[in-house]
Amino acid sequence: MILTRERILDAAIERIARDGIDGVRIARIAMDAGVSTALVHYHFATREALLAEALEHSFERAGDTRTADTDEPERLQRLRDMVEQCLPLPGEQEKDWVLWVELWLRAVRHPELRPTAARLYERMHTWFVEAIEAGEFDCDADRVAVRVVALLDGLGLRALLGDPAMPVERAREEVWDALVRELGVAPPVAHE
Repeated sequence: MILTRERILDAAIERIARDGIDGVRIARIAMDAGVSTALVHYHFATREALLAEALEHSFERAGDTRTADTDEPERLQRLRDMVEQCLPLPGEQEKDWVLWVELWLRAVRHPELRPTAARLYERMHTWFVEAIEAGEFDCDADRVAVRVVALLDGLGLRALLGDPAMPVERAREEVWDALVRELGVAPPVAHE
């Protein structure tokens, strides 16, 4: 049985992705989650707190990377799968991206959300650093992680916005090409 707090967060993710945080009403999230408005307020004092926790929950829900079955060496495949996990692919990942955009917009105007953004970025950065270090690449893992996260943000946003010059397939190729060059490995193998 899903815990009540988790049901509320799942409903909030769906509703925020669909309506934006400013368009979300606590009563609607409560209805979507099958709980009372008072219970939502009990768990989350403000919409900003709800957004922050929904983002954390979304990040946790993304969980481990999917692993594709390829002939590519495991150390590269893990990174390729991570890049794939961070792109605004249709479905859950696109919803997660919409939540990120909501966080970016809100954190600009609401400084209390900036620590949430910093914490989530640090988790993503650490995730990439650990994968790069585990692959024993001859590079500065910290610097490479900073660059790959920046590329994912910039190119992923363009793909999310439907920029015809940057569909998600091209964003994937551009990020991967830059990443393997930073890692100092052979040019990328075509991705299915």
